[in-house]
Amino acid sequence: MSTETPPAGFSENGVRLQKVLANAGVASRRVIEQYIVEGRIRVNGSVVTELGRRIDPENDLVDVDGTAVQLDTGKRYVMLNKPTGVVSSMKDEKGRADLRRFTKDYEERLYNVGRLDAETSGLLILTNDGDLAHVLAHPSFGVTKVYIAKVEGVVTAQTIAKLTKGIELEDGLIVADKARLLDSSAGSSLVELTLHSGRNRIVRRMLAAVGHPVTELVRRQFGPLHLGTLPAGKSRELTKIELGALLTLSRQDSPAEGASDAPAADRGDAQENE
Repeated sequence: MSTETPPAGFSENGVRLQKVLANAGVASRRVIEQYIVEGRIRVNGSVVTELGRRIDPENDLVDVDGTAVQLDTGKRYVMLNKPTGVVSSMKDEKGRADLRRFTKDYEERLYNVGRLDAETSGLLILTNDGDLAHVLAHPSFGVTKVYIAKVEGVVTAQTIAKLTKGIELEDGLIVADKARLLDSSAGSSLVELTLHSGRNRIVRRMLAAVGHPVTELVRRQFGPLHLGTLPAGKSRELTKIELGALLTLSRQDSPAEGASDAPAADRGDAQENE
């Protein structure tokens, strides 16, 4: 009888890894067995080498080729291109148009990750995964968002430099991770800003502070997700590749160094109105 010590976290009473990953839609059991032989699957950070490995789907973390896998098939992840005129709430006390129209056809109760203000359009994530939502929305984890703003006036290279060097606002210094001028004509400009901040209406306030008030604003990217050609007012479920990228991001061990630039009372999961 073998006396070999099983790997940390090994469970003789769990579910076979092949079955769990097949149920999660990764691949067929036969293909997953080949992945195990090739050393492409990890459980809780350790490479799996035994074909008989059993896991606890509720507590164990699995990744394939370094990309995290969601084992809970009850979790739902939806990308919405929020149109202007809609508030980022599941029920607005003032009776304004809210997000319920985009979630009513889903069996699960979905909630928005962070917020976009009513006059800002673009990428919004809807999910019932609270752990993922916390990581994505809170600025201390450094998840970047990319916005395209149409602003008044002709933006110069010097103004772009100001945005990346830092601007002092009433609630402290704010620095854009990246900034670039996309176009400038007929008295207006298109500016692309990349930020990880969760401060309230931060994009609008930054651009107003450098003398270029925003007339239109859209969020094009959230972490690894890109809005692409999704029309305004439409939604779709994330692809397996997109979901894997999000989960991998959410399982990082610690917040990004220096990423928390928001005041202590400014929770990113409640204050992401751009």
